[in-house]
Amino acid sequence: MSTTTAIARPGEVLADLLPASRVRDVALVAGGAVLTGLAAQISLPVPGSPVPVTGQTFAALLVGTALGAGRGFLALALYALAGVAGVPWFAGGASGATAPSFGYVLGMLLASTVVGALARRGADRSVLRTAGAMLLGEAVIYAVGVPYLALATGMSATATIAAGLTPFLIGDALKAALAMGLLPTAWKFARK
Repeated sequence: MSTTTAIARPGEVLADLLPASRVRDVALVAGGAVLTGLAAQISLPVPGSPVPVTGQTFAALLVGTALGAGRGFLALALYALAGVAGVPWFAGGASGATAPSFGYVLGMLLASTVVGALARRGADRSVLRTAGAMLLGEAVIYAVGVPYLALATGMSATATIAAGLTPFLIGDALKAALAMGLLPTAWKFARK
């Protein structure tokens, strides 16, 4: 890669540092979907909750940030559609749209778009800006996932928050911290 290719220009995301082509974009979208599906297999049950702790939220936010809003949306849309069609790559090898946790998948689709748009504005270049983008992305996931969980299970608002939000806050803070280290570091290496 030449030095001029690795220099970030305004409006670029990490994926834009690769030579542009349709093949690149298709590979990035498919790779983002597969990464999210693989990360979803890192799944730990949460006592009292139908929603497990997984790696898929981290992957979805990372995919959106690295690929940008358009490709991030397409990657998560492919992930969601393939999962609904029967590919067993939702949390714990599940598929279909009937799981109470499917709202989180829909939230990830929107969150990847939001963080991708923020990354185009440089939100992934510093630790603090990355933290803000990741926290906003997590908020988007919860804004869709928690109400969906309530509708799917009939839980009260208090029970839904206790089962679908509270147990995940510490893990999400750790995921945001990991992203805060990874993304700005990736940009530093790309500039060399």
